[in-house]
Amino acid sequence: MITGELRNKVDKIWEVFWTGGITNPLEVIEQFTYLLFIKQLDDVETIKENESNFLGLPYEGIFPAEYQNYRWSKFKNLGDAGEIYDIISNGVFPFIKNLHSDGESAYSKYMGDAIFKIPTPAMLTKLIDGIDGLELGDADSKGDLYEYLLSKVATAGTNGQFRTPRHIIKMMVDLVKPTPSDIICDPAMGSAGFLVEAQTYLREHEADLFLNAGLREHFNNEMFYGFDMDRTMLRIGAMNMMLHGVDNPNIEYKDSLSEQNDDNEKYTLILANPPFKGSLDYEGVSADLLKVCKTKKTELLFLALFLRIMKNGGRAAVIVPDGVLFGSSKAHKQIRKEIIDNHKLDAVISMPSGVFKPYAGVSTAILIFTKTGAGGTDNVWFYDMKADGYSLDDKRQQVKENDIEDIIKRFHNLEEEKDRKRTEQSFFVDVEEIRENDFDLSINKYKEIEYEEVHYDPPAVILDRIEKMEEEVQRNIMKLRKLLRDEEI
Repeated sequence: MITGELRNKVDKIWEVFWTGGITNPLEVIEQFTYLLFIKQLDDVETIKENESNFLGLPYEGIFPAEYQNYRWSKFKNLGDAGEIYDIISNGVFPFIKNLHSDGESAYSKYMGDAIFKIPTPAMLTKLIDGIDGLELGDADSKGDLYEYLLSKVATAGTNGQFRTPRHIIKMMVDLVKPTPSDIICDPAMGSAGFLVEAQTYLREHEADLFLNAGLREHFNNEMFYGFDMDRTMLRIGAMNMMLHGVDNPNIEYKDSLSEQNDDNEKYTLILANPPFKGSLDYEGVSADLLKVCKTKKTELLFLALFLRIMKNGGRAAVIVPDGVLFGSSKAHKQIRKEIIDNHKLDAVISMPSGVFKPYAGVSTAILIFTKTGAGGTDNVWFYDMKADGYSLDDKRQQVKENDIEDIIKRFHNLEEEKDRKRTEQSFFVDVEEIRENDFDLSINKYKEIEYEEVHYDPPAVILDRIEKMEEEVQRNIMKLRKLLRDEEI
C-alpha cells in the first residue's frame, strides 16, 4: 500500500496539476507518467553507468553525448524555469516519443500522438520538484503509485470499466501461477494491471528464467498481450509495463469482440476483468462468438472469446458479475453449459459486493477454468469469500478479516477439500447436480446453512424480569426527585 507520506506528496503534485488547469484525471495521470518516465530513464541510465564503471565494461547508453542535457539529473538543476520548459517541451519530450523509432514496440505505437500539455514553466518546475521528492526505489512502489493515481479516476465505473483492486489481481495471479513458457493475454487490459502482476510473480517465483536466453527473449517480447480501445489507457499500460521492466509487451488498439480480432488458440493464460455493463449490436460482434452464445451482453461474449483465443490446456482466471452465474436467459445457460460440458470448470469464488467500492457495488465472482475441448468437469470447487482485508464500504479501510490467503491455500490443496461439508466456507459440488440445476453456479444454490435452536425463557418469566426492571427504574426516579428537592431547600 502507498504510505501516508508518499500519498501526501502525490496529492500535492495532483493539486499542482488541477490548479494549473489540467483537471481531467486521465490527462493528469498521462502527464504525471511522462515526467515519471523521464526521471526513470535517467535513474536506470545512472545505475547501468555505475555497473559498467565497476565492471570495467563498455556501455552504450540511451542518451548520446549530445543529449546529456535531456537527463533529469541535468535539467532539474538549471536555475531558469523557461530554459527547463524549453528543454523538456522541445527536446526531452520528442526524444522519449522516438525512443523506439522502428514503430514496432507498444511504447512507440501509442506515444506517437502523445501531447505535452503542461502549460507554463512555473507549473513544470513545481511538478519536477514534487516528482523528484518521490522515493520510488522498487517496482512495488511504482505499482502502488499507479494504483493510487488510477484510484483518483472518479469517472471510472460509468461505462462498465472500473479499476480492479491490486490485491484481487494478485490473488488471481497467485491462484493460476504463471509459468516461464506461458503466453498471457488480457483482452480488456485498461492500465495493464494483470500483466504487470503476472510479470512480478514470474520475477519472484521463476527468477531462473532470466538465465535462459530463450525464456528471457520470450518474457520481453512474446509473453504479454493486452488489448484496449482507449488510446490513453494503452499509453498508460505500455509505460506501466516498461517501468516494470518488460521491454516490448504486445499492447494493441483492438476491439476484442469484433471481427477485427482474429486470434484463435493463441494464448495459454487469460487474466481479465472485462466490461460488465456493455450491450453491443450483433453487427459489431464476431460471428463465431455469437455461435457460442447469441447475446448482446459483453460479459457473456468475453467468456466465449476467452474459450476461442486459448490454446487447448490453457487456463483462465476472470472476474464476472454474479448475473453470469445464475442468469436464466438462453445465452446465460449456453455459455455456462459450454464451459462445464465442453471444457473444465475448476472453481467459482464468490466475492462480496463491496470489493469494487467506491466505483461500483456490483457483486462479482472469479471463474477459473481450463480449455480442453473435450469436457473434464467432474466437481466444481466453490468458495464463499466474506472478507478481502478491507472494509466493504466506500472508505475501504484495512481490516483484520481477510480470506485471500485461505483461498489460495485451499485452491492449491484441493485433495483436502473433498470431505468438506456444504456448511463450510468452501466445498465441492458434483457436476451432475449443477446440470440438474440448469448449470446454476451461484454458491447460495448449493451452500447449506446450519440453524441452531435457540431456547428462550417462558413469557411469564420474561414479564417478571421486566416488572423488576420497571420497579428499579421507579426507585431511581424517586431518589432523583428527593435529591432535587433537597437542593432546592
